[in-house]
Amino acid sequence: MGYILLALAIIAFALIISNIHFVQQSRAYVIERLGAYHSVWSVGPHFKIPFIDRIARRVSLKEQVLDYPPQPVITKDNVTMQIDTVVYFQITDPKLYTYGVEQPMMAMETLTATTLRNIIGDLELDQTLTSRDVVNTKMRAILDEATDPWGIKVNRVELKNILPPADIQNSMEKQMKAERDRRQAILQAEGSKKSAILLAEGERESAILRADAEKQAAILRAEAERESAILKAEGEAEAIRKVQQALADSLAMLNEKAPNEQVIKLKSIEAMQKIADGKATKIIIPSEMQGLVGLANGIVEGTKE
Repeated sequence: MGYILLALAIIAFALIISNIHFVQQSRAYVIERLGAYHSVWSVGPHFKIPFIDRIARRVSLKEQVLDYPPQPVITKDNVTMQIDTVVYFQITDPKLYTYGVEQPMMAMETLTATTLRNIIGDLELDQTLTSRDVVNTKMRAILDEATDPWGIKVNRVELKNILPPADIQNSMEKQMKAERDRRQAILQAEGSKKSAILLAEGERESAILRADAEKQAAILRAEAERESAILKAEGEAEAIRKVQQALADSLAMLNEKAPNEQVIKLKSIEAMQKIADGKATKIIIPSEMQGLVGLANGIVEGTKE
């Protein structure tokens, strides 16, 4: 009898131990009691009543990723493409996830494929290739709303690959090559244009600099000639002054004596000089005074030497 009680105690202890459960972080257990939903266990230790309670589903509350294989879709302009999608989702309500839909992952895959076909069917090929963000946003909104009754929140949807048919890819590659060639031709033309402009500007600046240099050289030559003429004129004026001084000295010496015919002629020359005053261009000298003027010119030439 004692062995039977011991055995029963051991069985009861083992049964109690086996029905103690520890729920890990970011997980939840859906519990059924007598076949009906009872509760959701969160993080921590829990005890399950043997033969009455049952763990219906163990649910992960972490964000999960579903990578679906390529799906054939037809665009608005009747081009068939292969598109594979990636869906990021998170279970927010373990009860709805357990009882909302049968095989939720398969339901998510089917819903994603049909939604993708509906959206791509309204777009042409070029729009599909250039509007990934628009397609991602529309799919996320539709899937998130449709999976709310299943306790699932769709966080993000991404179009992983878009594979057009081979002939479309060849046409696109040829179009891209033609576009690159066109851009290269434009860049070369712009480079040639800029080079010609810079060359013309360089020639214009060089011509301007040469003209400025010639102008400065002409100005310097003119100033040199002017200074030379001034110096020459000053020398002639100094020579005339010396002649006048010599004549004045001669007159003074003659005046000390009785004036004669030469003194009178010298006085006449002085009078003629005052009459001309540097403004007359032509002076008629009487024949009787030409000898005296020749004497004056000889004196001037001797002074210059």
